[in-house]
Amino acid sequence: MDNNILWSLRLGFSSKEAKAILDLGLTKFLEKSFSSKVKNEIPNFLENSPKTFDDFKQLRMQYKTDGIEARKQLRIAEAKVSLDMKTSWIEKMRTEEFPLREKMTCFWHNHYVATFQKVKVNYYIYQHQQILEENAFGNFRELTKKILKSNAMVRYLDNTDNKKGKNNENLSRELLELFTLGIGNYTESDIKNGAKALAGLGIAEDGAKYRRALEDNDSKTYFGKTGNFKSDDLVDIIFEQKEIPYLITRKILAWFIYDTPQDVLVKYYGDYFREMDFEIKPLLTKIFTEEFTKNNAGSKIKNPLEYTLQLISELNIENVNPKTIVSFIKEQGMDLYNQPNVKGWIGGNSWLTSQVYLQRNTVADLLCSGRGLNRKAIKSKEEMNDKNRKINGAKIEWNNSGNNKQIIAELKERLLYNVDEATQKDFETIIKYDFNSKAVNADQVVMRLVNAMVKLPEYQLI
Repeated sequence: MDNNILWSLRLGFSSKEAKAILDLGLTKFLEKSFSSKVKNEIPNFLENSPKTFDDFKQLRMQYKTDGIEARKQLRIAEAKVSLDMKTSWIEKMRTEEFPLREKMTCFWHNHYVATFQKVKVNYYIYQHQQILEENAFGNFRELTKKILKSNAMVRYLDNTDNKKGKNNENLSRELLELFTLGIGNYTESDIKNGAKALAGLGIAEDGAKYRRALEDNDSKTYFGKTGNFKSDDLVDIIFEQKEIPYLITRKILAWFIYDTPQDVLVKYYGDYFREMDFEIKPLLTKIFTEEFTKNNAGSKIKNPLEYTLQLISELNIENVNPKTIVSFIKEQGMDLYNQPNVKGWIGGNSWLTSQVYLQRNTVADLLCSGRGLNRKAIKSKEEMNDKNRKINGAKIEWNNSGNNKQIIAELKERLLYNVDEATQKDFETIIKYDFNSKAVNADQVVMRLVNAMVKLPEYQLI
């Protein structure tokens, strides 16, 4: 696979940024990606969703008046808003000129998990997402402090139930186990005292705040230090620990490049991260520029977003309904704003079970054949025969001045990291030596080749 295409996929969701990487060079491309702007306007689909305590107070009054039916209708309305949030994000991923911020936001979204299914308030999920997007390239320590004050997070990890004398340890535990240090680098005492320090931190208008009647102002001992610590103090102490850089550098390497990063790379980049005082931008720059020069194609299984958005982009499909993308990636195990648990999507081999692979091949057949994608189609190949389905306008770009081997080589460079001789011969049975690129059916023949390529195991890798 062409290295610029490979890294376009790694730093975004398709190959459409490959030319920019080639023309600008990777360093300049990264600079432009880091300088991408974040929109702070509240989207229209949140207009009627509850946001303030007054909104929730009015809803409670409405419940008393209208009862069960009112609650049911609110749940339906908020589920639709959640779907709108997903489709809006998908469209940003598809259309951003420099989509690395969205790719990194998605990484943080799966690191600091807070699901709509548990939180149940779209506006809190939106606020949480804004923190991740605005700080995607910022400082890891400061981002962690902000996340502890996310209404979505304190609700998701039950810190609203954490009060002096009756502690809930969920947020304290995950702060150490999943967000910063990892298992084995803290004690149960640290968890218990961390929970005391977080007691009383609950939902407020512009982010979580301590409630005086519920907080614990007694002295606590945390990683050997003693004092009346609060959330920011906990984070500062955690970031003094020896193992702090390595959990996150391992996860970043796994998200972008290697499903199973080597320990030596984790330590190498982790040590640099500490030197940079946990600034994310220089870490990413170092990782991407150094790994760009290595022969590491095929080291990661594409997640459902990467697979789907690349395929749609390669087929130049403009009229795809983003709701069908949301539905498909959910079937593939990647439901935005609704990870299966606090650990998030585990990635790696979980993205390519036999069922997932079958679904991907069904969708490849549908899109390459010119059929539209719908929710039923991802479950049943019989849907391909539905004559009422909208045509998606799939069209592949290829050099019609080359011979069969040149056309195959061009498409392999764009789509596959490596294939063996037997597979090459299979390609040559689709586009034969006497292939006429000017023939009326030439595009259809090339599309059959593309369809065969994107159903290969090698296409699932980047």
